[in-house]
Amino acid sequence: MTTLLQRSQQAWRDIGGLHTAEEIAHQPALWRELAGHLQDERHAVAAFLGASLADPLQRVILTGAGSSAYVGEIIADELNAAWPAQVRAIATTTLLTHPELYLEAGAPTLLVSFARSGDSPESLAAVHLVRDLVPGARLLNITCNPEGRLARDSAEDANAFNLLMPAASCDRGFAMTSSFTCMLLAALAVLGKDAPGERIDMLACLALAAMQAWEAPLADLAAREAGRVVYLGSGPLEGLAKESALKLLELTAGRVPAIANTPLGFRHGPKSVLTPDALVFVFGSGKRLAQRYEADLVEELRRDGVAGRVLTIGMGGDIGIDTPDWPDTWLAPLWLLAAQQIALHQSAALRLRPDNPFASGTVNRVVKGVTIYRHDEH
Repeated sequence: MTTLLQRSQQAWRDIGGLHTAEEIAHQPALWRELAGHLQDERHAVAAFLGASLADPLQRVILTGAGSSAYVGEIIADELNAAWPAQVRAIATTTLLTHPELYLEAGAPTLLVSFARSGDSPESLAAVHLVRDLVPGARLLNITCNPEGRLARDSAEDANAFNLLMPAASCDRGFAMTSSFTCMLLAALAVLGKDAPGERIDMLACLALAAMQAWEAPLADLAAREAGRVVYLGSGPLEGLAKESALKLLELTAGRVPAIANTPLGFRHGPKSVLTPDALVFVFGSGKRLAQRYEADLVEELRRDGVAGRVLTIGMGGDIGIDTPDWPDTWLAPLWLLAAQQIALHQSAALRLRPDNPFASGTVNRVVKGVTIYRHDEH
């Protein structure tokens, strides 16, 4: 019988987790499809962007809500270091409440929106806000849903470009999985400086090998409920840690508390969260300086015995695979595959329905109940 992440398809269907399991497992194949699509779109995207990233006056805002905001957090600093343009990650949920801190009418602005559905009220409101406050601002929408309002509302706008992800990336499950990694890789490919087009194909091969190597160990690790989980990452991997913690919170309906921090920052108070049943995961950076700080913390936590287990994820880690010497931003989707599986199996261990952990509807796949207020109301 063919298995999917250590269960049969029918077993996942029976517990309400088939969509999420499939969407985690099909990412290597989806990344290959994405690579071909980006190759087809490369000239159109390049024409839309022009020389904007080479302009020191250009402001680039990477935005989204929830997981989509973490896409921007992972890549913003590397893009900012690579280009003369000013690149920042600002969540829609921050942009809407304090627009005066981030938007300037006379500044050339490119708003890069990450959106799975394209129907989030904050995503739509952020676009309207930028259009109102920054005349001439341009919009790059990286989205998984061609029928979402974000894509439809921009279809005829000369100052907007819709970069659509492969259809299967529009996850049917509650949690963003393949949508997240596809949007992240697409942004790196079209906004990165001298990003080799073949890198996504190579990453897909690594991901397939990693999925096969990690599948059984991760299922065993997550089969027992953890009292709490900590994800730590430095530099771009801090955003990865946040996304990993959010995946666990979402798929366990908040029953497994999860927090994220940096290896150095963790000692400054957050370390007090540790208990004998806590799991700590440290994402390993490819940067030698960061590695030394990470190793010190791992050694300290294991020596002190204040957590149940302390594991490393990354090249040479407890959960790892050999990789090329690539920037952390490019390897982040690979390491995220481990965190997604851990969250899925923890959800199943708690007898929840991973495709919809919130049966009561208190939290929804597309956020509801948000009232959008005018920016000029005080």
